[in-house]
Amino acid sequence: MAFDSTSHGVIALAAYKPDWDLFRTQLRSIQDQSHSQFVCLISADGGATEIRDFVERELGRDKRFKVLGFDGRLGFYGNFERVLQHVPADATWIALSDQDDAWYPSKLEVLLPHLNDVGLVAGQARVVRLPDHAIVSESTLRRNVDLAALIAQNQVTGSLCVFRRDLLDLALPFPRLNTITQVHDHWLAVCAKATTGALIVDDVVQDYVQHGGNVLGEVGGRRSIARSLKNVAMLSRKFQGGSGPRSMLRTANDLSFGWRRVMADTLRSRLRNPGIALDKGLAPFESGHGWVTTSTALVSALRRGDVALPCFMEFVAGVPAEVFKRKAVAAD
Repeated sequence: MAFDSTSHGVIALAAYKPDWDLFRTQLRSIQDQSHSQFVCLISADGGATEIRDFVERELGRDKRFKVLGFDGRLGFYGNFERVLQHVPADATWIALSDQDDAWYPSKLEVLLPHLNDVGLVAGQARVVRLPDHAIVSESTLRRNVDLAALIAQNQVTGSLCVFRRDLLDLALPFPRLNTITQVHDHWLAVCAKATTGALIVDDVVQDYVQHGGNVLGEVGGRRSIARSLKNVAMLSRKFQGGSGPRSMLRTANDLSFGWRRVMADTLRSRLRNPGIALDKGLAPFESGHGWVTTSTALVSALRRGDVALPCFMEFVAGVPAEVFKRKAVAAD
């Protein structure tokens, strides 16, 4: 199968209470792609009628755009899973889209040919900040790393990637962990890296609109210790029901080891014949991981610059709860 100007795919867009001006810009940027062989499935996570009416007013004559409406709200993670579950079997590729960015006209044309060599490809973005659209960075500077480093810290932004449709055979259903670090693009990137390969190219293919309030572990992010503790306390109240010491330790573990363990264990269970490279990538994070293996992988990635210091410190903060969990399992 050749991924070229004739290959037909699906753009999966997750929508929830969009800013209508930004949403219009994004829809137009998709409509104006130089590669025109696609259907854009818009999954409305609530408010489907309003979103459908807006799309019809803006793009009514373009039958490539279809709004899927659902009664129950799932949040962004579940909404992306839901729209991917509706991708038809005859699609050859899938591109993910947020509701508030702006694609450059050649985005698909630039990225699709790489799928002849790998299962997932991601580009870079120019980062702009609302409300004035000031340029924060000319590039997201994502980089190619090995599987262990990618599990430790995501390098693939969903809105920047395109992947082969058959990746869904492995990735669906999405694994679950009730934490903010449970994200669709990280999981898809790890699935691709572990099997058909993932590639990050230097091409800047869109504007990425930043709203602020980035989560822990964002590539290149910097936080003071006080701010990080405040953020962990906030997440503890949301996901653990309180911000006491034990709740915060559990939250710190979920943000680091917990989500990576879920991904590693899920991959281990779904792949029948993992090779040596896959074993090496999964070993530092799966259940029962050895501390020497884990610390070696994380320190090595930190020294190479494949894992940022804030992300590394999240793992340090997650160690106490990880130790307690291991002792509890051993006691059983």
